[in-house]
Order: sequence, then C-alpha cells, then structure tokens
Amino acid sequence: MTVTTATRFSTTLRDHARKTIEKLRYADIVIGIPSYYSGSSIVHVIQTIAEGLERHYPDAKAVILVADGGSTDDSREIANLVQIHSYHIKKIVTIYRGVPGKGSGLRAAFEVANFLRAKAVAVFDSDLVSIKPKWVHNILDPVFKGYDFVAPFYRRYKLDGTITNTIAYNLTRALYGARVRQPIGGDFGISQKLAKYYFDQDVWETDVARFGIDVWMTTTAIVGGFKLCQARLGIKVHGEKDPGADLGPMFRQVVGTIFQLMETNAEHWQKVGRSHDVPVLGEELEQEPASFEIDQEGLIDYFRTGWANFSGVWQRIIEERDLEVIRGLVSISRREDFHLPVETWVRIVYRYARYFHATPRQRFKVLDTMVPLYNARVASLINEVRDKSPQEAERLFEAHALAFEKMKDYLIKIWNEEVHDG
Repeated sequence: MTVTTATRFSTTLRDHARKTIEKLRYADIVIGIPSYYSGSSIVHVIQTIAEGLERHYPDAKAVILVADGGSTDDSREIANLVQIHSYHIKKIVTIYRGVPGKGSGLRAAFEVANFLRAKAVAVFDSDLVSIKPKWVHNILDPVFKGYDFVAPFYRRYKLDGTITNTIAYNLTRALYGARVRQPIGGDFGISQKLAKYYFDQDVWETDVARFGIDVWMTTTAIVGGFKLCQARLGIKVHGEKDPGADLGPMFRQVVGTIFQLMETNAEHWQKVGRSHDVPVLGEELEQEPASFEIDQEGLIDYFRTGWANFSGVWQRIIEERDLEVIRGLVSISRREDFHLPVETWVRIVYRYARYFHATPRQRFKVLDTMVPLYNARVASLINEVRDKSPQEAERLFEAHALAFEKMKDYLIKIWNEEVHDG
C-alpha cells in the first residue's frame, strides 16, 4: 500500500497533505492559494473563499489548498488556525515541494485537483485585500457552464497595471489573437481537462514555475485551443504593495516568459491573423478603483541612467529612426513634453523579442537593458492619460494594442534575421 501511495503523486505534496487528500477520495471544487509571506492577508482570503463556497456552492465538496513556499513568518500557522464551519469544505495547508515560486504552488493545486477529479478549479492570490465572496462564483460559474479557462477582468485605475497595458495585453492579443485583457491577472478558473493538461506539461522544473506562471497559463490555454472567457471581479487590491514601486523584477519575469513562449509557439503565432473578443461574463461588481501617483521624474531619471549605461547595446538592437527618438527624449527638460510614440515602442518591443530569440546565452542580460525603455514608455503614458477619464484611457489602451496587431508583419519579417553583435 505504501508503495502505490508514493507513485500516485509527483513530488509537490508533503506526506501529511497527501494522506489527507487520499482519505477525501474526490472533490467537486479545488481552490488553490499559492502563498509566501502572506501572514497579514491570508486569513481574509481563506475566510472570503469559504464564505463564497458556502453561499454559492453549499452542496459541493470543496478543498481549499494553501500551498506555501516555505515562508518563515507565521503564514502557515495563521492559515492553520482559520476555522471553517462547513462540513463540505476541507482546508489543507502545506509547504509545496519543487522549484521555489508561485508556479510550484499552482502545480500542487493542479495535482490535488487531478487526483480528486475536481470538476472545477480556481486559484487566487494570497495577498488579496479586495477579494469578495462573489469572486468565487464569478470565477467558477463559467467552468461549470463549459469554459476551460476563466481569466480575471478587473476594474483598474488608469495608471495601474502598466506591464499589462504596455506589453502583456498587447503581445497576447497580437501574437495569439485572443483579447484577454488581464493575461497576468493572478486569479483564474480552470476546468478539470485544462488542470490535467497544465499538470502534464514539462515546465515545472524551469523558470516558468518560479515566475511568469500567469502569462504561461493564459498563453497555454489559448494555444491549446481551450474554451476561454473572462470573469468580472471588480477592483483588485493587493496587500502592502506600492503600485508605483520598482517594477523591474516583475517586468523581467513576465516579459522573459512571454519572449520564451514566443520561441516555443513561433509556428502558431506566425499563422494567427486578426484578434477576436473573448466573452466577459458575470455581473458587474460596482466599485471604483482608487487613484494614485506614479513618480514620473524617477522613471525619467532611470531611463536617462539607462541611456548612459546601455546606449551602445540599444544601438545594436533598435532601429536608427527609433534610436533618434530615444536620443531626443534624453535631453527633454520638461516632463510634460516627454512622449515616446506607440509605433516606436512597438518596434522596440518586437526588436527586443527578436534579439532575445537570437542571443540565447545573453538573453536575460539583454532583458535588463530593456527596463529603462519600459520606464520611458510608462513616463510617456502618464502624460498621455493624465486628463483622460477611465473610459477614454481604456480606448487609448485598445488603440495601442491595435498598433501591435497592425505591425505584426514587421515582427514576422525580422524574427529570423541574423543578429550582428559587432
């Protein structure tokens, strides 16, 4: 008996969690919460999910799995103390095994869902301040209605989600043809079929498991031909994070994963023509996101430092006409005049993707040199949306995404050009 138990699972689950799950034998719903140093927010997240399950799926047998990355604060102890009074809901708190990172926490959730043959799976970030019981319904309901992948659809302040609005949404839409507005959102619904498909993919010992898991899940669902929709979740607020803080590390993780996936899926995206809408389901959660300031001067300073350090590298990667624009921006004195045109930005992103593809040994060093240019694009965006209403800002973001789509032929043309490092 002990031998068969060991072979039923891969290495993501510890013995105590494995034994608990084997005793359960099956579940209708599995909800994964990958956590790391989430002591201040985890109670609220678990309680809200449990309330959502009790309210919307009172007869479903459900498992809430807190898959922790080895936090040395009190995250797991706090999570263990949360009382759930429903007979139908089982909470399991465990340290996952595998590569450190959110992806390994999600892998544990997919493994549990797979073993328990769960009809629907949801994953939620562990530091959510704004999660509501209704989120559970809005994320899971489409899965029960036949969708395989449910992406989150948040209401966000116009200067929030700058990586999404400058690159992740644009590339997901232009490359793969699906208008998934929040491809790196963090909170998803997944069918039994897709959870098994994810679990079977050979990526879990790579950097995907460490970073970039959200965009990997979105892209894999699109390329795999799964049925997609988006769920309205209202506003998204994380705990104790400054939205205007240095996004460099996140940029490297997300963009590095997108660029790697471009290589894996090159044959697929080169055949994709125009993009199409992805249905947005669920009733609107009427909330207005709070506004905040971003340090525009700091972004411009970072960009200027980038010019001082990387102009030689930029010369090799970027087209001369776009380098002229960049050179001009370095000497602009009034920040209100700082403007990086979207067409220039699209060509920069596409040339960086090509350069990343062509220089496998130095690719992450190459990515570092892109961060100051991203900061320049965000500094420009602050000027572009300053006087715009939320609806006007959204129309502008859609126009930017369309520019990526219209200029896709440029990417296809340069994709396999040789790179000259001289």
